[in-house]
Amino acid sequence: MKNNLAIVIPYYKIDFFKETLDSLKNQTNKNFNVYIGNDASLNNPEELLATYLDKLNITYHYFDKNLGSKSLVQQWNRCLALVQNEKWLMILGDDDVLASNVVASFYENIEEIELEGSLVIRFASEVINENSKKITTVFTHPEKENGLAFLERKLKGGTRSSLSEYIFNKKELLKIGIKDLPLAWYSDLLLVIELSVLNPIFSIDKSVVYFRNSGQNITSRKDNLVKKNEGTFGFYLYLIQNYQKQFSNSFLKVLYFNLEKTILDNKRQLQFWIKIFNLYVVNGRFLQFASLLIKAIKRVL
Repeated sequence: MKNNLAIVIPYYKIDFFKETLDSLKNQTNKNFNVYIGNDASLNNPEELLATYLDKLNITYHYFDKNLGSKSLVQQWNRCLALVQNEKWLMILGDDDVLASNVVASFYENIEEIELEGSLVIRFASEVINENSKKITTVFTHPEKENGLAFLERKLKGGTRSSLSEYIFNKKELLKIGIKDLPLAWYSDLLLVIELSVLNPIFSIDKSVVYFRNSGQNITSRKDNLVKKNEGTFGFYLYLIQNYQKQFSNSFLKVLYFNLEKTILDNKRQLQFWIKIFNLYVVNGRFLQFASLLIKAIKRVL
Protein backbone atom coordinates (compact mmCIF):
# COMPACT_ATOMS: atom_id res chain seq x y z
CA MET A 1 0.00 0.00 0.00
CA LYS A 2 1.29 3.44 -0.92
CA ASN A 3 2.30 5.74 1.95
CA ASN A 4 -0.47 8.33 1.92
CA LEU A 5 0.15 9.67 5.43
CA ALA A 6 2.81 12.06 6.72
CA ILE A 7 3.17 12.63 10.46
CA VAL A 8 4.83 16.00 10.97
CA ILE A 9 6.38 16.83 14.34
CA PRO A 10 7.46 20.44 14.99
CA TYR A 11 10.08 19.63 17.61
CA TYR A 12 11.34 21.77 20.51
CA LYS A 13 10.92 19.93 23.84
CA ILE A 14 12.62 16.61 24.55
CA ASP A 15 10.94 15.88 27.90
CA PHE A 16 8.20 13.62 26.51
CA PHE A 17 9.54 13.12 23.00
CA LYS A 18 10.47 9.47 23.56
CA GLU A 19 6.86 8.67 24.49
CA THR A 20 5.70 10.36 21.30
CA LEU A 21 8.16 8.37 19.18
CA ASP A 22 7.31 5.15 21.01
CA SER A 23 3.65 5.67 20.16
CA LEU A 24 4.64 5.87 16.47
CA LYS A 25 6.90 2.85 16.74
CA ASN A 26 4.01 0.90 18.29
CA GLN A 27 1.53 1.61 15.50
CA THR A 28 0.02 -1.62 14.21
CA ASN A 29 0.17 -0.12 10.71
CA LYS A 30 3.56 1.43 9.89
CA ASN A 31 2.44 2.82 6.53
CA PHE A 32 3.45 6.43 7.21
CA ASN A 33 6.46 8.72 7.04
CA VAL A 34 7.66 10.93 9.89
CA TYR A 35 8.95 14.46 9.29
CA ILE A 36 10.63 16.23 12.22
CA GLY A 37 11.58 19.91 12.14
CA ASN A 38 13.82 21.00 15.00
CA ASP A 39 13.12 24.64 15.91
CA ALA A 40 16.74 25.38 16.95
CA SER A 41 16.14 23.57 20.23
CA LEU A 42 18.90 23.42 22.82
CA ASN A 43 17.82 19.81 23.43
CA ASN A 44 19.36 17.87 20.57
CA PRO A 45 17.18 14.81 19.79
CA GLU A 46 19.53 13.17 17.28
CA GLU A 47 20.90 10.55 19.68
CA LEU A 48 17.35 9.57 20.60
CA LEU A 49 16.22 9.56 16.96
CA ALA A 50 19.09 7.24 16.02
CA THR A 51 17.44 4.48 18.07
CA TYR A 52 14.33 4.65 15.86
CA LEU A 53 15.92 4.73 12.41
CA ASP A 54 15.34 1.01 11.86
CA LYS A 55 11.77 1.25 13.17
CA LEU A 56 10.38 4.41 11.54
CA ASN A 57 10.80 6.22 8.22
CA ILE A 58 12.16 9.50 9.58
CA THR A 59 13.15 12.67 7.76
CA TYR A 60 14.85 15.03 10.22
CA HIS A 61 15.82 18.66 9.67
CA TYR A 62 17.52 21.08 12.06
CA PHE A 63 16.52 24.73 11.58
CA ASP A 64 19.28 27.00 12.84
CA LYS A 65 16.87 29.88 13.52
CA ASN A 66 14.18 29.61 16.16
CA LEU A 67 10.77 30.64 14.79
CA GLY A 68 8.39 29.19 17.36
CA SER A 69 9.05 31.97 19.87
CA LYS A 70 8.09 34.51 17.20
CA SER A 71 5.42 32.63 15.27
CA LEU A 72 4.46 29.05 15.96
CA VAL A 73 2.49 28.96 12.71
CA GLN A 74 5.62 29.86 10.73
CA GLN A 75 7.43 26.98 12.42
CA TRP A 76 4.56 24.64 11.51
CA ASN A 77 4.66 25.84 7.92
CA ARG A 78 8.36 25.20 7.40
CA CYS A 79 7.90 21.74 8.91
CA LEU A 80 5.03 21.11 6.49
CA ALA A 81 7.36 22.08 3.64
CA LEU A 82 9.44 18.97 4.46
CA VAL A 83 6.58 16.70 3.41
CA GLN A 84 6.99 14.93 0.07
CA ASN A 85 4.23 13.17 -1.87
CA GLU A 86 1.84 12.10 0.86
CA LYS A 87 -1.80 13.10 0.36
CA TRP A 88 -2.71 13.37 4.05
CA LEU A 89 -0.84 14.77 7.02
CA MET A 90 -0.99 15.01 10.77
CA ILE A 91 0.76 17.73 12.81
CA LEU A 92 1.68 15.94 16.02
CA GLY A 93 2.89 17.71 19.15
CA ASP A 94 6.30 16.62 20.44
CA ASP A 95 4.70 15.59 23.72
CA ASP A 96 1.44 14.03 22.50
CA VAL A 97 0.81 10.31 22.09
CA LEU A 98 -1.15 8.15 19.64
CA ALA A 99 -3.00 4.98 20.54
CA SER A 100 -1.50 2.04 18.65
CA ASN A 101 -4.42 1.73 16.19
CA VAL A 102 -4.62 5.37 14.97
CA VAL A 103 -2.85 4.80 11.64
CA ALA A 104 -4.61 1.48 11.08
CA SER A 105 -8.03 3.05 11.58
CA PHE A 106 -7.10 5.86 9.19
CA TYR A 107 -6.45 3.36 6.39
CA GLU A 108 -9.51 1.28 7.32
CA ASN A 109 -11.74 4.31 6.74
CA ILE A 110 -9.89 6.12 3.94
CA GLU A 111 -12.17 4.95 1.11
CA GLU A 112 -15.30 6.18 2.88
CA ILE A 113 -13.53 9.42 3.90
CA GLU A 114 -12.61 10.24 0.31
CA LEU A 115 -16.02 9.18 -0.98
CA GLU A 116 -17.59 11.56 1.55
CA GLY A 117 -15.28 14.35 0.39
CA SER A 118 -14.00 15.02 3.91
CA LEU A 119 -10.84 17.09 4.18
CA VAL A 120 -10.45 16.67 7.94
CA ILE A 121 -10.29 13.41 9.90
CA ARG A 122 -10.71 13.56 13.66
CA PHE A 123 -9.90 10.98 16.32
CA ALA A 124 -11.25 10.67 19.83
CA SER A 125 -9.05 12.39 22.41
CA GLU A 126 -8.12 12.21 26.05
CA VAL A 127 -5.97 14.53 28.16
CA ILE A 128 -2.94 13.18 30.05
CA ASN A 129 -0.62 14.96 32.49
CA GLU A 130 3.16 15.10 32.83
CA ASN A 131 3.12 11.59 34.33
CA SER A 132 1.08 10.22 31.41
CA LYS A 133 -1.87 9.76 33.74
CA LYS A 134 -5.29 10.19 32.13
CA ILE A 135 -7.01 13.22 33.63
CA THR A 136 -10.19 13.39 31.53
CA THR A 137 -12.66 11.01 30.02
CA VAL A 138 -12.44 10.20 26.31
CA PHE A 139 -14.00 12.86 24.07
CA THR A 140 -15.90 11.37 21.15
CA HIS A 141 -17.75 13.01 18.27
CA PRO A 142 -20.50 12.59 15.69
CA GLU A 143 -19.18 10.52 12.79
CA LYS A 144 -19.79 13.35 10.33
CA GLU A 145 -20.03 16.97 11.46
CA ASN A 146 -20.03 20.35 9.74
CA GLY A 147 -17.27 22.66 11.01
CA LEU A 148 -19.65 25.43 12.08
CA ALA A 149 -21.79 22.94 14.00
CA PHE A 150 -18.62 21.67 15.67
CA LEU A 151 -17.68 25.22 16.67
CA GLU A 152 -21.10 25.78 18.22
CA ARG A 153 -20.85 22.51 20.15
CA LYS A 154 -17.35 23.39 21.39
CA LEU A 155 -18.25 26.90 22.53
CA LYS A 156 -21.14 25.45 24.50
CA GLY A 157 -18.63 23.29 26.36
CA GLY A 158 -19.63 20.07 24.65
CA THR A 159 -16.17 19.03 23.47
CA ARG A 160 -12.48 19.93 23.21
CA SER A 161 -9.98 20.21 20.37
CA SER A 162 -6.21 20.17 19.83
CA LEU A 163 -4.12 20.02 16.68
CA SER A 164 -2.66 16.54 17.20
CA GLU A 165 -6.00 14.73 16.95
CA TYR A 166 -6.58 15.64 13.29
CA ILE A 167 -5.42 14.42 9.90
CA PHE A 168 -5.76 16.95 7.08
CA ASN A 169 -5.89 16.77 3.31
CA LYS A 170 -2.47 18.25 2.49
CA LYS A 171 -3.44 19.99 -0.75
CA GLU A 172 -6.44 21.75 0.76
CA LEU A 173 -4.58 22.68 3.95
CA LEU A 174 -1.82 24.35 1.95
CA LYS A 175 -4.39 26.09 -0.23
CA ILE A 176 -6.36 27.62 2.64
CA GLY A 177 -3.35 28.14 4.92
CA ILE A 178 -3.07 28.27 8.70
CA LYS A 179 -4.00 31.72 10.03
CA ASP A 180 -1.07 33.18 11.98
CA LEU A 181 -2.69 34.17 15.29
CA PRO A 182 -0.50 35.02 18.33
CA LEU A 183 0.84 31.80 19.92
CA ALA A 184 -1.17 30.00 17.20
CA TRP A 185 -3.96 30.31 19.78
CA TYR A 186 -7.11 29.10 18.00
CA SER A 187 -5.18 28.81 14.70
CA ASP A 188 -5.69 25.03 14.69
CA LEU A 189 -9.40 25.26 15.47
CA LEU A 190 -9.87 27.86 12.76
CA LEU A 191 -8.12 25.57 10.26
CA VAL A 192 -10.47 22.70 11.15
CA ILE A 193 -13.53 24.94 10.77
CA GLU A 194 -12.49 26.42 7.43
CA LEU A 195 -11.73 23.02 5.92
CA SER A 196 -15.07 21.61 7.02
CA VAL A 197 -17.62 24.34 6.27
CA LEU A 198 -18.60 22.57 3.04
CA ASN A 199 -17.09 19.12 3.65
CA PRO A 200 -17.85 17.31 6.92
CA ILE A 201 -15.29 16.37 9.53
CA PHE A 202 -15.03 12.58 9.53
CA SER A 203 -14.60 11.22 13.06
CA ILE A 204 -13.00 7.92 14.07
CA ASP A 205 -13.90 7.32 17.70
CA LYS A 206 -12.37 3.88 18.10
CA SER A 207 -8.86 5.41 18.07
CA VAL A 208 -7.59 7.88 20.67
CA VAL A 209 -5.02 10.67 20.57
CA TYR A 210 -3.64 11.67 23.97
CA PHE A 211 -3.05 15.40 24.42
CA ARG A 212 -0.54 16.20 27.14
CA ASN A 213 -1.28 18.98 29.62
CA SER A 214 2.12 19.11 31.23
CA GLY A 215 2.39 22.66 32.55
CA GLN A 216 5.08 23.31 29.92
CA ASN A 217 3.06 23.70 26.75
CA ILE A 218 1.24 26.83 25.60
CA THR A 219 -2.18 25.55 26.58
CA SER A 220 -1.32 24.87 30.21
CA ARG A 221 0.99 27.85 30.88
CA LYS A 222 -0.35 30.94 32.66
CA ASP A 223 2.43 33.42 31.81
CA ASN A 224 1.11 34.04 28.28
CA LEU A 225 -2.43 35.23 28.97
CA VAL A 226 -2.05 38.54 27.10
CA LYS A 227 -0.92 36.77 23.93
CA LYS A 228 -3.72 34.22 24.33
CA ASN A 229 -6.15 37.13 24.61
CA GLU A 230 -4.80 38.57 21.35
CA GLY A 231 -5.18 35.22 19.62
CA THR A 232 -8.73 34.86 20.94
CA PHE A 233 -9.65 38.33 19.67
CA GLY A 234 -8.25 37.55 16.23
CA PHE A 235 -10.16 34.27 16.12
CA TYR A 236 -13.59 35.75 16.87
CA LEU A 237 -12.98 38.79 14.68
CA TYR A 238 -12.08 36.55 11.72
CA LEU A 239 -15.10 34.30 12.22
CA ILE A 240 -17.54 37.22 12.33
CA GLN A 241 -15.94 38.99 9.38
CA ASN A 242 -15.93 35.90 7.17
CA TYR A 243 -18.77 33.62 8.30
CA GLN A 244 -21.41 35.67 10.10
CA LYS A 245 -24.02 35.06 7.39
CA GLN A 246 -23.76 31.34 8.01
CA PHE A 247 -24.47 31.57 11.75
CA SER A 248 -27.88 31.76 13.36
CA ASN A 249 -28.68 35.10 15.05
CA SER A 250 -28.56 33.47 18.47
CA PHE A 251 -25.11 31.98 17.90
CA LEU A 252 -23.84 35.18 16.31
CA LYS A 253 -24.70 36.90 19.59
CA VAL A 254 -22.45 34.38 21.34
CA LEU A 255 -19.58 35.21 19.00
CA TYR A 256 -20.02 38.96 19.53
CA PHE A 257 -20.22 38.42 23.29
CA ASN A 258 -16.94 36.46 23.26
CA LEU A 259 -15.30 39.08 21.03
CA GLU A 260 -16.35 41.88 23.39
CA LYS A 261 -15.11 39.92 26.39
CA THR A 262 -11.61 39.76 24.92
CA ILE A 263 -11.45 43.53 24.45
CA LEU A 264 -12.85 44.20 27.93
CA ASP A 265 -10.13 41.94 29.32
CA ASN A 266 -7.50 43.97 27.46
CA LYS A 267 -9.07 47.44 27.32
CA ARG A 268 -5.93 49.42 26.51
CA GLN A 269 -5.23 47.59 23.25
CA LEU A 270 -5.88 50.44 20.79
CA GLN A 271 -5.57 48.18 17.75
CA PHE A 272 -8.45 46.08 19.08
CA TRP A 273 -10.67 49.15 19.34
CA ILE A 274 -9.91 50.25 15.79
CA LYS A 275 -10.72 46.81 14.39
CA ILE A 276 -13.89 46.37 16.42
CA PHE A 277 -15.09 49.88 15.55
CA ASN A 278 -14.68 49.14 11.84
CA LEU A 279 -16.50 45.81 12.25
CA TYR A 280 -19.45 47.39 14.04
CA VAL A 281 -19.72 50.29 11.60
CA VAL A 282 -19.74 47.96 8.59
CA ASN A 283 -22.49 45.87 10.19
CA GLY A 284 -24.56 48.83 11.43
CA ARG A 285 -24.05 48.02 15.11
CA PHE A 286 -23.53 51.61 16.31
CA LEU A 287 -25.55 51.25 19.51
CA GLN A 288 -23.80 47.99 20.36
CA PHE A 289 -20.41 49.67 19.96
CA ALA A 290 -21.51 52.59 22.16
CA SER A 291 -22.66 50.12 24.82
CA LEU A 292 -19.30 48.31 24.66
CA LEU A 293 -17.42 51.58 24.98
CA ILE A 294 -19.44 52.55 28.05
CA LYS A 295 -18.70 49.18 29.67
CA ALA A 296 -14.98 49.68 29.07
CA ILE A 297 -15.00 53.20 30.53
CA LYS A 298 -16.85 52.03 33.64
CA ARG A 299 -14.22 49.34 34.21
CA VAL A 300 -11.42 51.88 33.99
CA LEU A 301 -13.07 54.41 36.34
